[in-house]
Amino acid sequence: MKKFNIRKVLDGLTASSSSASAQPGALRENDAVQETLQSEHFQLCKTVRHGFPYQPSSMAFDPVQKILAFGTQNGALRLFGRAGVECYCQHESGAAVIQLQFLINEGALVSALADDSIHLWNLRQKIPAILHSLKFNRERITYCHLPFQSKWLYIGTERGNIHIVNVESFTLSGYVIMWNKAIELSTKTHPGPVVHISDNPMDEGKLLIGFECGVVVLWDLKCKKADYRYNHDEAIHSVAWHHEGKQFVCSHSDGTLTTWNVRAPAKPGQIITPHGKQPKDGKKPEPCKPILKVEYKTTRAGEPFMVLSGGLSYDTVGRRACLTVMHGKSTAVLEMDYPIVDFLTLCETPYPNDFQEPYAVVVLLEKDLVLIDLGQIGYPIFENPYPLTIHESPVTCCEYFADCPAELIPALYSVGSRQKRQGYSKKEWPISGGNWGQGTQSYPEIIITGHADGSIKFWDASALMLQVLYKLKTAKVFERARGKEEKSSTDIVEEDPFAIQTLSWCPESRMLCVAGVSAHVIVYRFSKQEVTTEVVQLLEVRMQCEFSEVDSPDPGGEQTPTLPTPGASSSPQETELSTQPSTGSNSSDGPRDNIPCLQVRSSPLKQSPGYQVELVIQLVWVSGEPPQQITSLAINSSYGLVVFGNSNGLAVVDYLQKTLLLNMGTSELYSPSDPYQRQPCSPRKARQPSGGLSESNDGANATEDRCKSPTSDVKDNSFTRSRSSSVTSIERESREAISAFLFCESFPRKTDSVLSPCLLVGTTQGSVMMVALSLSPGGDNRLQQPVGISSCGTLVRLKGGILTMALLDSTATLLPPSYEPWYDPNASDEEKEKSRRRRPASPPSSQEGQDPQFAVLCSEKQAKVVAMPSQTRIYKHNITETSFVLRADVVQMAGANCIACFCANGHIMTLSLPSLRPLLDVNYLPLTDMRIARTFCFSNLGQALYLTSPTEIQRITYSQETCNNLQEMLSELFTPVETPEAPNRGFFKGLFGGGAQSLDREDLFGETAAGKASRSLAQHIPGPGGMEGMKGAASGVVGDLARARIALDERGQKLGELDERTAAMMASADSFSKHAHDMMLKYKDKKWYQL
Repeated sequence: MKKFNIRKVLDGLTASSSSASAQPGALRENDAVQETLQSEHFQLCKTVRHGFPYQPSSMAFDPVQKILAFGTQNGALRLFGRAGVECYCQHESGAAVIQLQFLINEGALVSALADDSIHLWNLRQKIPAILHSLKFNRERITYCHLPFQSKWLYIGTERGNIHIVNVESFTLSGYVIMWNKAIELSTKTHPGPVVHISDNPMDEGKLLIGFECGVVVLWDLKCKKADYRYNHDEAIHSVAWHHEGKQFVCSHSDGTLTTWNVRAPAKPGQIITPHGKQPKDGKKPEPCKPILKVEYKTTRAGEPFMVLSGGLSYDTVGRRACLTVMHGKSTAVLEMDYPIVDFLTLCETPYPNDFQEPYAVVVLLEKDLVLIDLGQIGYPIFENPYPLTIHESPVTCCEYFADCPAELIPALYSVGSRQKRQGYSKKEWPISGGNWGQGTQSYPEIIITGHADGSIKFWDASALMLQVLYKLKTAKVFERARGKEEKSSTDIVEEDPFAIQTLSWCPESRMLCVAGVSAHVIVYRFSKQEVTTEVVQLLEVRMQCEFSEVDSPDPGGEQTPTLPTPGASSSPQETELSTQPSTGSNSSDGPRDNIPCLQVRSSPLKQSPGYQVELVIQLVWVSGEPPQQITSLAINSSYGLVVFGNSNGLAVVDYLQKTLLLNMGTSELYSPSDPYQRQPCSPRKARQPSGGLSESNDGANATEDRCKSPTSDVKDNSFTRSRSSSVTSIERESREAISAFLFCESFPRKTDSVLSPCLLVGTTQGSVMMVALSLSPGGDNRLQQPVGISSCGTLVRLKGGILTMALLDSTATLLPPSYEPWYDPNASDEEKEKSRRRRPASPPSSQEGQDPQFAVLCSEKQAKVVAMPSQTRIYKHNITETSFVLRADVVQMAGANCIACFCANGHIMTLSLPSLRPLLDVNYLPLTDMRIARTFCFSNLGQALYLTSPTEIQRITYSQETCNNLQEMLSELFTPVETPEAPNRGFFKGLFGGGAQSLDREDLFGETAAGKASRSLAQHIPGPGGMEGMKGAASGVVGDLARARIALDERGQKLGELDERTAAMMASADSFSKHAHDMMLKYKDKKWYQL
């Protein structure tokens, strides 16, 4: 183990930006804390992506492997198998994926992009990679078709031509179907782009080509000519075959479906308008919206299914998107919540020339995935096992807890399982391919997301999976306005008044505290029993702007007049909310005063098992000024306190006694002799890169900037670097907001030698203040004795707003805040007493001449370590000069602690503790969206996450160990599965040639027969994903083993297939030999005329 001596910094850090300075004489060399973390412990890589694919554009399904693939408008690929099996990969160009085609049961996928490139993906490795790419130069790709068990891919273009690609070598064939050869010579107009290609299910030599203008051509591949041409006036959107290959259906832009007999091209056999009103006089029905897609699937036992999207009549304005299922004489119209992007009918067989036997329809919507069961009456949907509801309401804040108490996930799951909807299909989820990873990561992980509608979701994130555990609706506490005309004039946000701003959660005690954008705080307790709360406990707090104050009032004197004196009574403040409180004023001629932004419900509240409301705290309007949004929040179950702050100051509430203990302006936290004392009216100097809250705190929120995390307003402000010259802007900039809290047991003053409860307060101006707490011992006394609070002045000052604070003991071990073990608040008194015991604080070190504790403080610009109680700065490190830190957390890693930082310039860094040595600095992700700044968070054991899009969570790791084991931990998409047997042709069909006609495409499309394609037409780009390129997909010994195993698997699979074929041939030869011998014996002694 090495000591903290400054050593050479790795990862390209410059000396000027990474120097950590130590205070001379602060620690003697022989007293140095031994640090075990080194640069070798850190490596940054992405792990998994969860959530609904953002802006999906295409979909494909492998019916044998049972894998579902999605392409998106930004070039992403998302693949899903059974619950917990999912994969993400990205096309480098970022162009939209217009079509996907599986090589069924081959472990490969072809993607066609809007930039006219096609790519072959290898899915036989855990991180799929591109094997080949082909970029078209002269023509635009509009449609692709890959027949089952064929290696020749048909590509239709905007010019109306069809090119053919060998998917093994990704080379173009010289065989081309030109549009002018396909259509009639007498036709003077261009038929438009190719919108459909498919081969006749019963004859691979006949290709059906659909042109946008309404012309369909049946092309004979061998004779290189058109057999039939089918003309219709309306534009075509899609075509679908009957499995016998004798008829096909086209969907058109006027909402009609035309059914054509292959041998009767003169006119369609049937024209129907599924959603058209049929006139009585026999005229044509009124035109409807285009039918964008139709699928025609047959069943052995009953009527065929026809599934279509679109086609509604034009008078259904405002009606939601629908999927129509026509089965025999019944037509079911299924309304969807979002527009339909694509749909696929899942069938029992992969062979197009057999009865299809459809059993489900996968419907890809713009923001959801729906799977419909075709086998049950009423077409119920399957219960979706994927974590696709992250964006059900926009995510406004996010927290990540790795290595939680083991009993938490079962407890949350047990209460969350009661919230599930009823009425789902009783069948198993049919997309069941792939296998889970074999990772050794076994610790519990929980992700909490706060949403714009006031809901909070708890997710089980263990073992690189994600599953929703429990959903809490905080808006239930408040009365809801029934319409826009009822919208309250006291609102401080234009929309989403219940949106979650920030949250504080104690996993051990299960206490939860949330702050919303309407300047409200709700304290929750966890209970396994249902309870009905007659009156919701309410506390109203009046926080005034410090700039309007002349004299500093008594700290306890800023309460609402209706509140009881702190400590005088344990009865909570209850407010009758059916009318305005008597002290409130909301008349049109006077300023609003003492009015909260939201109205707490007055009727009894039924609270299900799970999180139940303990207390609601609301900030009120003061003399016409709206309350400022809450920027920081903390709860401590051991002390029974919750503290929150904004640009006006901070308030401490005793949630056990339901009383306000402290309500103090930020400037009052400074002691009179404080060297950092600020004059309340002096504007902040422009040199400071971070400042007070931005415009979202003056009541006029921009819609896109609502619901920010504690210091995100500050970050947003400094990120835009906007500096207004107006007086109001300067005044707003100069406000010092509270940005961070830490409950701890430390030494409030330099002269103290005994640990006592404290509160560390960090501000956006970089000040860290100490507040001493005086609590009576636990038990009944705690509910009756008042809690004493006194400010002890400034501890230290840093550049930039304070982001995080932590406390270490003399061995640099993290000292977490004390907590009370969880007990059920609705349980019997005996059970409560058994579980109620206060966790003892860690005993201070008694080494002579050494400070017992280290306070770790990190701001937007720098980090400092201060010895306690002497308050001597021991270490200082300037994290960044040109940028600023967006998120910082003190985390546990490899048995030690470090600071993890994410900067606005995209760098992720870690610093050792206590010496602040840089251990990692990687330029990972430039800040392109404030959503990333709002949701980025680090957790213990090298885990981190952020919202990479409005619908997706990206998880990353900064742990070398996790990176090394990633291949083992990831799920496997491809599993060896036998391809189902081809349908039996039957004796008479085989005898008279009535079965499916095969075609030797190699003879037609190969180089010997078709020649070479023009080199200028498309450019071949070899990909990194072949066996030779897998080195980039995996690293280290694990990667080598994985490559060897995949190679052996593939070789073993081929050898196995060869053995089976050889055995079958030998058995066939033996059988033939036996029959021949029997025949010879039977006829050997007979004359020719006796035969």
